[in-house]
Amino acid sequence: MGSSSLKVVQLRREGGTAVLENYGELALGPYAGSEIGTATNLPAEKLAEALTDLIREVGITTTDAGISIPFSRSLLTLVELPRRDNAEEQKTIISLEARKYIPVPVSEVQLDWFVVPETLPEGNELPNKVKVLLVAVHNDELTLLQSVITAAKLQATFYEIEIFSTIRSVVDEPVKPVLVLDIGASAAKVYVVERGVVALSHNIRAGGQDITRSIATANNLAIAAAEAQKKEFGFATGASYDRATVETIFSRIFEEAKRVMVQYETAHNKAVSGLVLTGGGAVTKELAAYATSFFSVDVRIADPFAKTAAPAFMRPVLQEIGPEFAVAVGLALRKLENLD
Repeated sequence: MGSSSLKVVQLRREGGTAVLENYGELALGPYAGSEIGTATNLPAEKLAEALTDLIREVGITTTDAGISIPFSRSLLTLVELPRRDNAEEQKTIISLEARKYIPVPVSEVQLDWFVVPETLPEGNELPNKVKVLLVAVHNDELTLLQSVITAAKLQATFYEIEIFSTIRSVVDEPVKPVLVLDIGASAAKVYVVERGVVALSHNIRAGGQDITRSIATANNLAIAAAEAQKKEFGFATGASYDRATVETIFSRIFEEAKRVMVQYETAHNKAVSGLVLTGGGAVTKELAAYATSFFSVDVRIADPFAKTAAPAFMRPVLQEIGPEFAVAVGLALRKLENLD
């Protein structure tokens, strides 16, 4: 559930393969009385109405679902805590110490954590500290999502913060740090992912909606028309707008993402091995080529559908729209894994 649209993906398992059965997207702007491409903050009943419409229009046949939790409604923080050899003692220490890092009463959130995998140092002596990724989600957000799912007549067997779904569907590097830049409608999120765990996260207050508005203002276009122009042309030639209109926002996003990357590399003395662009903003034509002028690492556009089996004739379309569906594909992949 993004700020400007809903995405749904239906997979089934055939042997050891995830087979794509259906997918779809629905803009939320009209449900808020706004145009397509605008970010919204809909109440539960409107979200449920939109989700019900999307399920019906796409032809989703299962009610068994996994649901994403927006990054903006969660807290991720990496901390170092005392190491204990006994697993139960370690769990107790994490549970007690975690309270110090949560800015709201623990009773108001659902708290979870992951111990970060580590490389055994020389001499095979583990340090006396262990790195722990703390994850907290406000109860109000879970209540809202649960009411939406119930009204849409789905059965959600799990909820997952969107970055973990994205990692599952688009990050293939098992060891080296990777930068993931998720360009949403209202904001962009940048993560450093190492060994499958979020080592650093940062929110950037600029997104695809800002680019759409810039195009609309500069060319006296409706938001919906500007959104269509942005998706069709991006940085490519042939657009009715000045390329600088798009560059201004993207350069701001890339400069801040680069600052986060350098901050991580300096603090940990490790080089980020690559950049994955995902989210609706990553659908922008020729974005990867523009990004290479900012980053000195390999840049690629997310292709989550590559982890699913689908007819060959659909591949070009799936590859083009893939960045928008990274979270939805990742959720469905987890659900299939849980069937083992």
